[in-house]
Amino acid sequence: MKFDILTIFPKAFESYFNESILKRAAEKKLIRIKLWDLRSFSGDKHGKVDDRPYGGGPGMVLMVGPICRGVKKILALAKPREKTRVILFSPSAKKLDEAGIRRLAKYDRLVLICGRYEGVDERVVKHIADEEISIGDYVLSGGELPAMVLVEAVSRFVPGVLGKYESLEAVKGSYPVYTRPEVFVPDRKKKAWKVPKVLIQGDHQAIADWRLKEGKKKLGKVD
Repeated sequence: MKFDILTIFPKAFESYFNESILKRAAEKKLIRIKLWDLRSFSGDKHGKVDDRPYGGGPGMVLMVGPICRGVKKILALAKPREKTRVILFSPSAKKLDEAGIRRLAKYDRLVLICGRYEGVDERVVKHIADEEISIGDYVLSGGELPAMVLVEAVSRFVPGVLGKYESLEAVKGSYPVYTRPEVFVPDRKKKAWKVPKVLIQGDHQAIADWRLKEGKKKLGKVD
């Protein structure tokens, strides 16, 4: 799986992508993440990528030109049979969910456009991006954090990234988990916090039933 991220802040990604699961996945060549500086496609000696909106209004808007040139450059590197998808992050778009993540995990290359300022020229939406995605009902300063979220979420569905298929939250469920110590006393004035007995009695079927029940509670799906 290849991720190409078009952004004006490429350095914002480096520390996150160079840690933990994503770093190991990249080292094993299970995924490949490439950061593209949008300013390098400016065509302006000062690296200008934004301008004032037509019709007036506050703030600046990312221009269509640099984004168009950047995406064309990235797609030109794709192999003939690579299945690609160009994504623009937008707070007004459809929210990313598990079904969407599974769908995107079937592609070979995802091109992620990170918006900034007051938005992106609408021609990017109409003529360049294949779809718009939001990660929640709130507004962020740009698409960098959503891009990080999408890369990690999709990468988890790439075979070998997690090591075990059962590590997927969607597979194991959202049941509560505990580890040692079996009994924890926060201070002398409070009762001990104990691990549920069912988890320490060795009955695997009882544990599976308990996890299913508690997982449904967390998801609000109690029968």
